[in-house]
Amino acid sequence: MQRIISIVLATLLFTALPAYSKSKEEERAEVNKMSQDVLTQLYAKKPEVKESIAKADGYAVFSNIGVNVIFFSAGGGSGVVHDNDSGTKTYMNMGSAGIGIGLGVKDFRAVFVFHNRKALDNFVEYGWDFSGQADAAAKSSDKGGEGNVAGTAVNGVSVYQLTENGLALQATLQGTKYWKSDKLN
Repeated sequence: MQRIISIVLATLLFTALPAYSKSKEEERAEVNKMSQDVLTQLYAKKPEVKESIAKADGYAVFSNIGVNVIFFSAGGGSGVVHDNDSGTKTYMNMGSAGIGIGLGVKDFRAVFVFHNRKALDNFVEYGWDFSGQADAAAKSSDKGGEGNVAGTAVNGVSVYQLTENGLALQATLQGTKYWKSDKLN
C-alpha cells in the first residue's frame, strides 16, 4: 500500500515540475487556453450552460488530476476565476483530499458557475469546497466514456465536470482548498 501511494505521489510531482520552467506569461496563456477549450467542450455537451455562465456573476475553470487508492483520494491542479462584472481574472491553484472507496487516476476539468457575488467573492478569498462525488471513467483522448455525479456544499454555485483521461471507479467525500497563485497574479 505504501508503495502504491509513493508511486502516485511521485507521478503527481513529476507532472507538476515542467510548469516551474515556464514564464508567468506562458503559464497564464496555457491556463487561459485550457479554460476556453473546456468551455467549448462543455457548451457542446450542455448548450444551456452558456447562457447560465453569461448571466452569472462569474465562473471558474480548473484542470485537475485526481488519484484514489482504496479509501483515500487526493488531487491537485490549477485554473482561473473570471469575474463577469469587472472582467478580472484571478489565477488559482487547488488541492484536495478525501475519503471513500475506489481505485484509479483521473485527469478531469471542473467548471464552477457563481450565481451570486457572495459565492464568487468567498471562493476567491477563502477557496474552500466540500463535495461528494461518484463516478466511473475509462477514457483516453476522445475514446471511452464517463459517468459522474458531483455536488458541492456551497450555495449559489453550480459545478460541471468533464473527464479528459483516466481509469477510475470511486465514490468519495472531499474537501478541496483553492488559493490564489502567487506566481500568476
